[in-house]
Amino acid sequence: MHLLVIEDDPRLGRLLVRLLTGDRHVVELAATGRDGLDVADTGTSLDAIVLDVGLPDLGGIEVARRIRARGCRTPIIMLTARDGLPDRVAGLDAGADDYLTKPFAYEELAARLRALVRRAAPAARPDGARLLNGPIVLDETHRLVTVEGRPIDLTAREFALLECLLRHPGHALSREQLLDQAWPLGVAVTPNTVDAFITFLRRKLGPGGGRRIETVRGIGYRMAQA
Repeated sequence: MHLLVIEDDPRLGRLLVRLLTGDRHVVELAATGRDGLDVADTGTSLDAIVLDVGLPDLGGIEVARRIRARGCRTPIIMLTARDGLPDRVAGLDAGADDYLTKPFAYEELAARLRALVRRAAPAARPDGARLLNGPIVLDETHRLVTVEGRPIDLTAREFALLECLLRHPGHALSREQLLDQAWPLGVAVTPNTVDAFITFLRRKLGPGGGRRIETVRGIGYRMAQA
């Protein structure tokens, strides 16, 4: 999943990023409500937002209201130290889909995120199991990739890399993030391996599709915005 965590506690924010990344998610971290709104407004595809209620500038309730007012339907789970009924009602009325009281177990947060994304998937992805970007079409169900209608024969790793890039158009993904998404845990590979596979992938996609995979100097790669 591609997640946005809006949390002003530096230690908790870093911990959530580490744990979620360890579970093979792509994670953005914002320490203020305004920074979180900026990330949500970039057009980057997000699967879910983890939102702290007690933020230093805009409170989490107001952030949720603004996200919903802008037409964003991304699932939101709120984190708060307040467990009173009025607080939970206020968060849900502001647009949150779920509510988790601090302190919490990471395993519960992860399970709630998975449930939220499962429920949101039909509405958020009207094209079903197809990912499209320019001339590139990836059919997850049939494990098929076409460029301008021409079938492309990809290896399992190339397919996984392309799928990850297509899920996050316009988002710069580090080599480490791509490794986490496309290679099984425990497999001994290096970030340079990603460079080699991106080269193979670009060649197979041809001029029309390959140029849509952009190099982000010092970071990794991104798929051009559709």
